[in-house]
Amino acid sequence: MTENDYLIAWGLYAFAALGCLLVWMRLTRWMWRWLREPLRVLMAVLLFSPTIIDPVKEKVAPAIAITALDLLFKVGNNAWRAISDLFMYGMIAFGIYLVFVAIRFPIERASRARKEQAEAAKAAALADDPQEDHPFGGAGDDRYGRPPVPSNPQRMRVEPRL
Repeated sequence: MTENDYLIAWGLYAFAALGCLLVWMRLTRWMWRWLREPLRVLMAVLLFSPTIIDPVKEKVAPAIAITALDLLFKVGNNAWRAISDLFMYGMIAFGIYLVFVAIRFPIERASRARKEQAEAAKAAALADDPQEDHPFGGAGDDRYGRPPVPSNPQRMRVEPRL
């Protein structure tokens, strides 16, 4: 296998793995966020973690593929190395994910508190608003929402607007 073939194979694998990851994201979008995100991180680790197969030529292959081939066909002795690489990349990825969550959690909590304060202020403002009793205005109001000034208070009539 030439260097060009090796790069083409990795390019095809990366394209297929990206497609699989996008399908996985679509399949997990209905889940609760605290379950969905770790599952997505796990799938990214499984799909994109490499392992060394030939230390002399410095050739690497996808760790999940090497593990599956070695365990199913019993053709090589790279399964334990591939599993340890998967575990190592998984620990690194989940560590980074936990740092991301630790940074995001207080920000979301503060945002939620600000939103609740804004809703409470809006509710208090609406409770004090006299127009809230008649949200569409009175029947005889002009186009600015002001009641008409009757010329004869005993005989005020309301005409329909067309």
